[in-house]
Amino acid sequence: MLLLHCPLLLLLLPLSSRTQKLPTRDEELFQMQIRDKAFFHDSSVVPDGAEISSYLFRDTPKRYFFVVEEDNTPLAVTVTPCDAPLEWKLSVQELPEEASGEGSGEPEPLEQQKQQITNEEGTELFSYKGNDVEYFVSSSSPSGLYQLDLLSTEKDTHFKVYASTTPESDQPYPELPYDPRIDVTSLGRTTVTLAWKPSPTASLLKQPIQYCIVINKEHNFKSLCAVEAKLSSDDAFMMAPKPGLDFSPFDFAHFGFPTDNNAGKERGFLKSSSKFGRQTSSKPRVDLHKVCIGNKNIFTVSDLKPDTQYYFDMFAVNTNTNMSTAYVGTFARTKEEAKQKTVELKDGKVTDVFIKRKGAKFLRFAPVSSHQKVTFSVHSCLDAVQIQVRRDGKLLLSQNVEGVRQFQLRGKAKAKYLIRLKGSKKGASVLKVLATTRPNKQSFPSLPEDTRIKAFDKLRTCSSVTVAWLGTQERNKFCIYKKEVDDNYNEEQKKREQNQCLGPDTRKKSEKVLCKYFHSQNIQKAVTTETIRGLQPGKSYLLDVYVIGHGGHSVKYQSKLVKTRKFC
Repeated sequence: MLLLHCPLLLLLLPLSSRTQKLPTRDEELFQMQIRDKAFFHDSSVVPDGAEISSYLFRDTPKRYFFVVEEDNTPLAVTVTPCDAPLEWKLSVQELPEEASGEGSGEPEPLEQQKQQITNEEGTELFSYKGNDVEYFVSSSSPSGLYQLDLLSTEKDTHFKVYASTTPESDQPYPELPYDPRIDVTSLGRTTVTLAWKPSPTASLLKQPIQYCIVINKEHNFKSLCAVEAKLSSDDAFMMAPKPGLDFSPFDFAHFGFPTDNNAGKERGFLKSSSKFGRQTSSKPRVDLHKVCIGNKNIFTVSDLKPDTQYYFDMFAVNTNTNMSTAYVGTFARTKEEAKQKTVELKDGKVTDVFIKRKGAKFLRFAPVSSHQKVTFSVHSCLDAVQIQVRRDGKLLLSQNVEGVRQFQLRGKAKAKYLIRLKGSKKGASVLKVLATTRPNKQSFPSLPEDTRIKAFDKLRTCSSVTVAWLGTQERNKFCIYKKEVDDNYNEEQKKREQNQCLGPDTRKKSEKVLCKYFHSQNIQKAVTTETIRGLQPGKSYLLDVYVIGHGGHSVKYQSKLVKTRKFC
């Protein structure tokens, strides 16, 4: 007898009863049994040529049986541990003489054969202890009653079993190429490109094979069964990228990839059919993700974190049998994030900052003296930006900023502050940043929540318009400017002029209407109106109001497009 064993992704399944002569099984009966999943549920009989899933309680052994009725029969048995190491042993006992098939009468059922000989000590053929996928193969096995004993000493666990007397013709598992390794062909800060050789089952035998990639930050997996044990039934699968988009990034939410609750049902992958006799407590979500990509053999994983080690596993899955084989996994560390030049902030001085689209800038503020409070003022001139402030590495603040915002934080002796500014996805960002330990030294003017300019249509004439805007309780200087524009002036042109950091010094003197000081202790009454005269009939004008703080820094309100009456 030739005995072989090696780690492969295979699983154990029961052989049929004595009414089914082996190795020439009744295919019609076999297919009926496999379609009826309940036929072998919680059964101790292993069917011939199919894969079963089952469950082991810790320190509670389980035994399976199958019969080989003819000598010199090929035999393959595979056991796949899912989420815990297993101890398993395969042994054989001789069949009773009356069960040899030569006597008269009806053949005895397998259950009766088991009862007659299970008390006898069988001959051990193979044993294994560990969490690898292991299989026993013999090209010429003796007839007898075969016993498979399994035990988990670590914890309750799932496992899979496959057995066949026709392993050469069945070939349920995809075959690995001569080089089963996964190659890392490209490495970036947030991307890793993987490539692997196709399975001969797909390239030579033309069987339907798809590849599933598993990504995590802990360790490699030895079987798809082990992966499934880590994933809930709701988030086990991700949608594959659309055809033709080989390198399109797929989004990992939580680092985390988005899931499709129906995806696992559509693909019909390995499902547990066993009933749990014990109540299990829910575990926290693991950072483990899987995506099935069809029959491609190159793929780019995107949206990873810089300077982070990831483990990658590849499984070839036969979509006809839903059985899989593991490639040799690999791991890689993404490149470090490009080190940014840190801008030093000086106490009480405004610093101009430019950030590219989706870019980031780092600022550092190190007060030279002890301080009770530190104030950060940020003026986002265009779109909203994100600000994060850390003190000696501890995150104190993380918010989005639009317009002018001021943040006051508790100080600490000899503290150093790191400010991270992340730009907008829409375009480049321009900001003005002020850091100070002196609360009274504020260069930025205070602003109302609403910085719109309101025009009164009923007060509009052929030569004038009347507008109003809100102020604050702080006395500030307001300057209003006008500019004649074409009748086809649109919102897109208006948006291009919305840089709030451009002050009155950038305007022509002829565009200035007036400047005045204004405030009100009653915030409800902090409203001022102004009539702009000397305009032309039927013309369009763009109005801007600037508020100028004590430090000379100005902020522009939202521009307002108005038009005089053509006929009066």
